[in-house]
Amino acid sequence: MTIYNFSAGPAVLPKEVLKKAQAEFLDYANSGMSVMELSHRSKEFDAIIKDAEVLLRELMEIPNNYKVLFLQGGASTQFSMIPLNLAKGGKAYYIVAGSWGKKAYTEAVKLSKTIPFEPILLASSESSVYDHIPVIPTEDIDPSASYVHLTTNNTIEGTAIYQLPDTNGVPIVADMSSNILAARYRVADFGMIYAGAQKNIGPAGVTIVIIREDLLNEDPVLSSMLDYRIQSENHSLYNTPPTYGIYIAKLVFEHVKRLGGVDEMERLNRIKSGLLYDFIEQSDFYTSPVKKPQDRSLANIPFVSPSEELDAKFNKEADAAGFKNIKGHRSVGGMRASLYNAFPLEGVEALIEFMKKFEEENK
Repeated sequence: MTIYNFSAGPAVLPKEVLKKAQAEFLDYANSGMSVMELSHRSKEFDAIIKDAEVLLRELMEIPNNYKVLFLQGGASTQFSMIPLNLAKGGKAYYIVAGSWGKKAYTEAVKLSKTIPFEPILLASSESSVYDHIPVIPTEDIDPSASYVHLTTNNTIEGTAIYQLPDTNGVPIVADMSSNILAARYRVADFGMIYAGAQKNIGPAGVTIVIIREDLLNEDPVLSSMLDYRIQSENHSLYNTPPTYGIYIAKLVFEHVKRLGGVDEMERLNRIKSGLLYDFIEQSDFYTSPVKKPQDRSLANIPFVSPSEELDAKFNKEADAAGFKNIKGHRSVGGMRASLYNAFPLEGVEALIEFMKKFEEENK
């Protein structure tokens, strides 16, 4: 039985990458050691992390005045690091279009009770269970504010922001965890981008931070580990980094480059997601909770059947048929197909055939 992994993260990785990692597992570059055994100060790992940065810069067309960091703690640690480093006693705006944006805002509110800055909820679609991207009142943005935070792709709810708002010159800080390398964004339009690796880049444990040099903090923050300037000056080696995760990320970057880069990934992702969205639209059985087609995510596609009982039956039968991790997030229920870069087209086609059969049997 063929297994298709629809997990939202940790997610499917390219088989070519896994095979290369397997071949090099016991002896990397004739060192006699696994990458997991290499010192992070060794010449072998130095080449790995430098190559990873060069490749990511090429793929995302990152300008020279941006620093690239490979950190730990996941995107959730960035919820605290961002205000600690960037708020500078000023205003910080938050666009909350999904559960992760809400968590980022909630963490900022918590921090504002102990450090001097003002987190402001600029726009939210929480009242309608995040079924759309809210209208963003750009006229309300104070041009002297520290940043505007948004999430480019909402993993749980299946929405995405493709057209960035006009922020009156205030730097945009973006959580790009679930569609980095999957859709083309212009890095120069952001002050900072961050992303957990476990969707499109590699295993859990690595967090990518891309930050414009002028936004690096002037004053030390609460902890050296949470200080962007210290991490930058130490080239992501202030402490022992997640060496194996960075190695896998480098292999994934090489793989994406071989396939044609980010633009090709987006083209393929639009084909994959388009097939599933088109099928859901023409169906009288399945529906999408996303209110507006222009807000649809390329990466995460939630859908439901006519009842919660049928949803539960679908998930049980899908799992038995080899469609793993397709159950929707516990906060919203239903089903969710996560179609990241490494997810194959034939997996989407197989899912649609299964959905057709399930509909015929349960309509």
